Amino acid sequence: MNPPDRGFLPNFCANRTVFLTVLVVELLAFVLALADSRAWDDFWSQLALTSLFMQWVALGVAAILCRGRRRLARFGPAATTLATFGIAQTITLLCSSPVLWLAANAGFGVSATLSVVVRHQAISAIITLLALRYFYVQHQWQQQIEAETRARLRALQARIHPHFLFNTLNAITSLIPGRPDQAEQALLDLADLLRSALAEEDRSSASLAEELELTRRYLAIEKLRMGERLNVDWHLEDQLPLDTLLPPLLLQPLVENAIRHGIQRLPEGGTVSIRVERQPGKLWFSVANPLPTSGETVEPGQRLAQNNVRQRLQLAYETTDPLVIVATADHYQVSFAIPLGRS
Repeated sequence: MNPPDRGFLPNFCANRTVFLTVLVVELLAFVLALADSRAWDDFWSQLALTSLFMQWVALGVAAILCRGRRRLARFGPAATTLATFGIAQTITLLCSSPVLWLAANAGFGVSATLSVVVRHQAISAIITLLALRYFYVQHQWQQQIEAETRARLRALQARIHPHFLFNTLNAITSLIPGRPDQAEQALLDLADLLRSALAEEDRSSASLAEELELTRRYLAIEKLRMGERLNVDWHLEDQLPLDTLLPPLLLQPLVENAIRHGIQRLPEGGTVSIRVERQPGKLWFSVANPLPTSGETVEPGQRLAQNNVRQRLQLAYETTDPLVIVATADHYQVSFAIPLGRS
């Protein structure tokens, strides 16, 4: 989820970047034509010539930057700036060659021809330097935002691990008096569980397969504690992209909530339903559980894990309200989506 630094220049191979380049250059051509013409007839002809020249230069520079973007990404900001500036000046000069040829055939003087070429080079230099400055500032701002996001994700992750460990140890402790053999097996499961869960502290993402395995191991411990009162209904779609990366510990805290604040409060127990399915462009997760109908109040701390998951999804995927909650008198369901194609 943390891509390496690829330099401050945008990807000129992307359709969106090329479209924005053409649009901005056309706006600049409009301004230059408006400033250089004295009548509307002059304006339209001036705009046509200016647009043609500037678009050729811009698309030529964009094509070279697209081809050489991997090489440029290895340079520092100063070297990238000099290289890009040199490319833009060279392309501008090459596009000015027809002007020199037409001026020579039309009998214009050398000084008049050179003044046009110098004007083109100066305008190109100013626009290039302004664009490079904008790209650099935008890149620095984006890096700062990403660094702050990673820091907040780690802080939220640091809060969820002790909560997860404390509740798991409580589950095992309840087994020791009456079922010591099962408590021993649960401790072995916990060792594997912690090896998976605590290892995520050094990573910003986990695969879908790892998240499902972590949840299964947690459920195995809870099953030992609650016995027949706990049933789990898995609905996993065939051919799920198990290598998809997502923030760690998203599913397990919601399953833990379903058990702690749903199944555990029911004398007869109940079923936790876990669904993971692939939808167009996203993975859809859903955790559902029955609720007691006795009107018990909800403790303030019960939403710690749920709010933690919500905040980490907001930071990782820039969504305003990622959790979809459906609550009735006797049923509670939490769902969220993970976009595919993001890592």
